[in-house]
Parts: sequence; structure tokens; C-alpha cells
Amino acid sequence: GDLGRRDFTVNAMAVLLPIDAAEPLVDPYGGLDDLVAGVLRTPVEPERSFDDDPLRMLRAARFAAQLGFEVTPEVLVAVREMAPRLEIVSAERIRDELIKLICAPDPRRGLELLVDTGLIDYCLPEVGRLTATVDEHRRHKDVYAHTLTVLEQAIALEPDGPDLVLRLAALLHDIGKPKTKSLDPTGKVS
Repeated sequence: GDLGRRDFTVNAMAVLLPIDAAEPLVDPYGGLDDLVAGVLRTPVEPERSFDDDPLRMLRAARFAAQLGFEVTPEVLVAVREMAPRLEIVSAERIRDELIKLICAPDPRRGLELLVDTGLIDYCLPEVGRLTATVDEHRRHKDVYAHTLTVLEQAIALEPDGPDLVLRLAALLHDIGKPKTKSLDPTGKVS
């Protein structure tokens, strides 16, 4: 029963003590197979899991960024449908997950998942709004794509591992553009 209430199958495994050599692992939801495959799946229906704790949706993005795992299609559908439930989660819990995601080895992966599912609107809406703003140089599809590139370039410059302040500066450096964007009579973005 306890394992069925875990966030993902990879966290829904246990070892009985004393260890039984014949059956050392209790894995009723196939978590070991998902771990080997690098897949995030919920032990019960994703809607039920996310209803129990909406922060699990954000954890999916964090695990994708941190571990390189793929999120199953049914989990993605549930996140899209249930993203507004994140509003009931405390700001402190959301902050802690975002910090872990941003400091992960591949934060772009997690951020893209947040944007693709609409979850970004409930945790970093300013970043989500960047998708609708083309940069003034027209070198990037949008300011969001540019921002992810800047984030990756900043990560490449880190001398001693993840630097939260540097990564946040890169991620948030253009968040004012959507609100201040204007076009001159020739169509140039300002």
C-alpha cells in the first residue's frame, strides 16, 4: 500500500528486512524495469497520483533534468490536464523543486517539459511568456529559445559545479521583454 502512494515507479521499490536472497526486492509496479529504461511512470493512474500531491508533476520535470529520464505519454497528458492543481502547493515546496531542476545537469530538458505541459504558467510564468516574443536580432525562434541557449552557455562556464545564481541570471535575463516589446513603423522590434 505504501509503495502505491509513491510518486513514480522508480521510487516504489523496497527491500524486506531481513533480506531474502530469493526475493530481495519488492517491486510491485515494475520500478526496476523503469529505472533501467530511464522512464518515469506513476505506480497508480497519474491523475490519482497528482491529485494526492500536485508537486509530483514538477518532480517529473526535475527528474527529467536531473536523471535524463523520459516521461511517459500518459503522465504528460495528466500533467497538461492537471497543471492548475500546482496552485495549491506551497511556494516553498515549489521553490525547492525548481532549485533542484535549475541546478540539475540538464535544466533545459526540465524547463522544456514545464513549457510543453503548461506547468510553467504555475511556477515560472515569466519564463513561459518568453515563447511569444521574437528577439530583436531575429537570430532565434523566440526569446525563450535564446534564453535556453544562454542558460546552457552559462552552465558551460561554471568552474565548480552548479551555480544557482549564475543559472538564475541566465534564465531570467530577458523576462522583461514580453511586457516591454514594441514595434516601430518599419516592424523592428524594440
